[in-house]
Amino acid sequence: MANKIIIITAPSGAGKTTIVKQLLSEMPQLEFSISATTRTARENEVDGKDYYFLTQEDFHEKIEAHEFAEYEMVYAGKYYGTLKSELERIWQHGRTPMVDIDVKGALSIKEHYQDAALTIFIQPPTLDALRVRLSERGTETQASLEERLGKARYELSFSHQFDEIVINDQLAIAHAEVKALVEGFLK
Repeated sequence: MANKIIIITAPSGAGKTTIVKQLLSEMPQLEFSISATTRTARENEVDGKDYYFLTQEDFHEKIEAHEFAEYEMVYAGKYYGTLKSELERIWQHGRTPMVDIDVKGALSIKEHYQDAALTIFIQPPTLDALRVRLSERGTETQASLEERLGKARYELSFSHQFDEIVINDQLAIAHAEVKALVEGFLK
């Protein structure tokens, strides 16, 4: 079997993380691809489990050595990326990497791996529905809510570049659609 990659992206609050976790628990042939980052670990995060936490210097050395399938500076001075070695590690275990990243990263991996990669964009039914979901989390200030909605508008403008778009109006239906797409791709 040729090495394949599943890439799932979505605006914040569209349900991506929930769908990814469900797929990983139901499909043992998938394995979560751990991203590298230069941001500091949060209290409960573990290096090599949640992220590979790298110094700016280490990250830049890996960029120079072409060790990333994709990377980008997401916030000022904070880099995130997918290491080629992480994809190789998963393939060596006989599994398919499940990559949960932002729009630009997803399109970069697709460009690099072409037909070996399936890109799925999970879209909220409307921006108003997204606003409600983000508000209900209780984690957003008015300013951060508007920032996330602005980013979502921007990310939605790329949705047509993905292999598949799944509208998450009802989580169970969206999950079933994504699972069917992944199963079909892996056959």
